[in-house]
Amino acid sequence: MSRFVDKLPFFDRRSPMDDAEEIARDGLLVHHHHHHRPPRPIHNPTLGELLKHVGDAGAGPDESPPHFDVELGGNLSGRPPPFTLTFTDLSYSVKVRKPFWSLTFRRKNRLATDVAGEAQPNLNSGRTKTLLDSISGEAKEGEILAVLGASGSGKSTLIDALANRISRESLKGSVTLNGEPLDGRLLKVISAYVMQDDLLYPMLTVEETLMFAAEFRLPRSLSSSKKKARVQALIDQLGLRRAAKTIIGDEGHRGVSGGERRRVSIGMDIVHDPIVLFLDEPTSGLDSTSAFMVVKVLQRIAQSGSIVIMSVHQPSYRILGLLDRLLFLSRGQTVYSGSPDGLPLFFSEFGRPIPENENRTEFALDLIRELESSTAGTKSLVDFNNSWQNMKIQGTNTAAKNPHPNGYSLKDAISASISRGKLFSGATDSSGAGTTMQTFANPAWVEIGVLTKRSAKNSRRMPELFGMRLGAVLVTGFILATIFWQLDNSPKGVQERLGFFAIGMSTMFYTCADALPVFLQERYIFMRETAYNAYRRSSYVLSNAIVGVPSLLLLSIAFAATTFFAVGLAGGASGFFFFFLIIFASFWAGSGFVTFLSGVVSHVMLGYTVVVAILAYFLLFSGFFINRDRIPDYWIWFHYLSLVKYPYEAVLMNEFDDSTKCFVRGTQMFENTPLGLLPEVIKLNVLKSMSSSLGVNLTAQTCVTTGSDILKQQAVTQLSKWNCLWVTLAWGFFFRVLFYFSLLLGSKNKRR
Repeated sequence: MSRFVDKLPFFDRRSPMDDAEEIARDGLLVHHHHHHRPPRPIHNPTLGELLKHVGDAGAGPDESPPHFDVELGGNLSGRPPPFTLTFTDLSYSVKVRKPFWSLTFRRKNRLATDVAGEAQPNLNSGRTKTLLDSISGEAKEGEILAVLGASGSGKSTLIDALANRISRESLKGSVTLNGEPLDGRLLKVISAYVMQDDLLYPMLTVEETLMFAAEFRLPRSLSSSKKKARVQALIDQLGLRRAAKTIIGDEGHRGVSGGERRRVSIGMDIVHDPIVLFLDEPTSGLDSTSAFMVVKVLQRIAQSGSIVIMSVHQPSYRILGLLDRLLFLSRGQTVYSGSPDGLPLFFSEFGRPIPENENRTEFALDLIRELESSTAGTKSLVDFNNSWQNMKIQGTNTAAKNPHPNGYSLKDAISASISRGKLFSGATDSSGAGTTMQTFANPAWVEIGVLTKRSAKNSRRMPELFGMRLGAVLVTGFILATIFWQLDNSPKGVQERLGFFAIGMSTMFYTCADALPVFLQERYIFMRETAYNAYRRSSYVLSNAIVGVPSLLLLSIAFAATTFFAVGLAGGASGFFFFFLIIFASFWAGSGFVTFLSGVVSHVMLGYTVVVAILAYFLLFSGFFINRDRIPDYWIWFHYLSLVKYPYEAVLMNEFDDSTKCFVRGTQMFENTPLGLLPEVIKLNVLKSMSSSLGVNLTAQTCVTTGSDILKQQAVTQLSKWNCLWVTLAWGFFFRVLFYFSLLLGSKNKRR
């Protein structure tokens, strides 16, 4: 393997850190003239090509490297043409809600914003604002296109437009690849999008993070050894070898540096070797050296046969030397489009030459800000750029070009790239006559397994989270056990049992509220990974349910063992087993309910408020405070929707469903009444009088109320305890189905 890697120019065993250190050591300045710039190899072997020949590691040293020409049939000849992404007249406007403040305040606020240098989109009759205004350009395979501009200029909006993250109904203009319209579903398969924020699991190492990404994005047909080889090659490519065994880290756990986190984020999205890579300000928040290393990595990715398009706020002099094309935006309009080397001539012709020792991009951005703050704005620069581009077009050979060079259509070109090893998620059909691309790289059961493994590993490394939850359940169980210690079978014991069951069952649901932040923390990781078909949403929902079952079982056993025998509940071993089952079902339904809310509510504090309020309503209508037959008809529907109702009734039946067990005998019927204060002798005399009146022999030992009578008094007669158990479990499944639909509808990752 190593001998094969050494033969490839792309794998020269040098990390971006090595390049940065060499530049710093030699004092080498990057020149911006094309004749000084080294030629960019477009057809370097991809990592896919390397891995397809892992088995060739044993080849002799005299053997030549493999040749990758592709035969696709038909009249195709030669290598496929390089990919070119072209966008023409992209325009995007959004509706503006009418503000509540006065027109005078709006004018003052707009003036202050202009002075501060923030871009104000063009307003159309005060009802819409234009974020993109007829933006055109192109990006080529083997090159980096950088979109520059001040904050609010439309950089991120343009990246989103090209990456199909804006609804096609709202976006005007066209995006083509090799002259053919680019379908959104196809773009998802052949591209990747790196968000500005580094959204990673904190307790996974760099190697594990990339390995899980490989499990998602690389097909099951690729062997485990080849996936590992891909990850190891990617670690070297990203310059992360020293940090491979280091956890990502977060505020509470020390991990990798900011620059390394950014490169890991990029690595997750390029593990399948995409044809097009979009990045939203990948250098934001990094120091100059880290930013340079990130862009150096992007240069290598481009040279491996990808189109790289990124937004960048203000590149340094060294970073500018790595960029091939620049696109400057101002308030959604193009003010310059071309190579970095064309900047001096462009601004010289405009009448504002760049000083000899000044950073070209800094000068351009400062000039744009200066024009934006003027009365006329950047109109003069926009008009000059339009005329400049027209002159370039007129000076170029405008002869009609064959849209399919060498007979290659877009489909043929993509198929050829897949055959060369690009796009690991592409799978060649069995006939060998062509190449097909799958929407997802793996079947659902593989995705579920990988998601479960990743979540479990991340959770195991943060045992304090489960420990706190288990501690809360044990403390609650201990308090309830000591308060309701060994209840007797008296009328007071019955009332105390009812209170214990109501508090105990509602505690199960309130304890589940701590699951609320789990998905809220993973929400953007989930959106990022599913946006480009890393896995199915249904796989995430099932994995989320599976990974939570072991912890719910442990919590259920802990609470049942702490309270059942201490309180003196009935039923023996079978009663304890059912008590454990209904507690587990309660945890299952409660966690499902909270999980569903986490998919609907995006803020933790708002989510907690909603959870606590709704659970309080569930307890109110459970049947403990007011019996079912006493609830008004217009509220009875809420009684049947109450999650607490079913486990509460189940434990009541588990305890009292015995017509032979007596809970009220003779004079005990007078307890909790004014007659209960009378001496025992008088109570017996009252019983004799009642006996003579009713014609029934009533003594101090006569059973007056059995367990079945208590169930009738509490209006617990409609369902058996096992039916209540099944209904509670069904609620858990139902809420997880709702969670799936909330993800389906709420994670489109598109602007409207």
